[in-house]
Amino acid sequence: MKYRRGMLMLALCLLLSGCAAQGAVRDDPALPNPRSTPQSTHRGAQEKPRDVSALVPEKLGKGEDGVPVLKVYDVKAEKIERLSVEEYLPAVLAGEMAGDWPMEALKAQAILARTFVLQFVSQKESMYEGADISTDIREAQAYNAEAVNDRIRQAVKETRGLVLNAGGELPYAWFHAHSGGLTARAKEGLDYEKEEPGYTQCVKGMENDEAPEEAARWEAAFTAEEVLAAAADAGAKVDKLTGISIGERGESGRAKTLMISGREVSAPAFRIAIGSTKMRSCLLESLRVEDGQVHMRGRGYGHGVGMSQWGAYAMAKEGKTAQEIVMHYFAGVAIDRVWE
Repeated sequence: MKYRRGMLMLALCLLLSGCAAQGAVRDDPALPNPRSTPQSTHRGAQEKPRDVSALVPEKLGKGEDGVPVLKVYDVKAEKIERLSVEEYLPAVLAGEMAGDWPMEALKAQAILARTFVLQFVSQKESMYEGADISTDIREAQAYNAEAVNDRIRQAVKETRGLVLNAGGELPYAWFHAHSGGLTARAKEGLDYEKEEPGYTQCVKGMENDEAPEEAARWEAAFTAEEVLAAAADAGAKVDKLTGISIGERGESGRAKTLMISGREVSAPAFRIAIGSTKMRSCLLESLRVEDGQVHMRGRGYGHGVGMSQWGAYAMAKEGKTAQEIVMHYFAGVAIDRVWE
């Protein structure tokens, strides 16, 4: 079943907003010198540096320090502001992860955030005319300039210029709040309609017991009207709710499809349509109709693809570096520095 392009973008945007909760402070070793010559930070000693110029969108101009400059539409100020990528990132990081989380988790998120914006600019157009990207969560990452603190700035500074490199291309830097135990590949978690990227994988989420209960497990109830409306939005028009069940499950155990009154519907599309903050994942443990309502119980929060934020939190507290965290969730990628 094909996942409509608009639904895919909305799914990506919704999961990026406000996923992480408050964490504990921990000072971990920094990444290599952020002012060093652009190079890979994750390769064998005998491997030659790769050409990373293709990872920076050509349409972006550069500031005096060589960092690409973005035209960012600020939805609050209702105007376009010119910010270098490094100036733009602190507010994004503050919007996506709590500033008191372990430093290496913050740095892992900063690497993904930097990869995300460059990948967006290279492949998409902003919905705001004249802008490269915006602070609008409907198309981009969360943005909270008021929450920026010294630790956020440090995480961005110590990962300066670092991005994911998937065979000479920028990957989709997917992440989510809590995997519920196992992460998912894109076709399973997002109903991704293209060929499965080589860098996605189904691995342990690595979350610990410090993740809040509402992120690890959830329950929700929906009226028949809500279910039928969501099914229609997801591409399966049904006149009456006569039953609901899981159709196909994926490698991680997530529902890929649901059967609603005998009609098959994409589970990821249905989740977005009915409300991703209520139906928090497709990793369903219980699904039933009772007293005219659909009752669900599940694990995790988000689509499950890429990095688990609560997993990054736990790995950082165990002493893992930002590189080790990122490389756990993404297969066959390198972490390269694209500017000094």
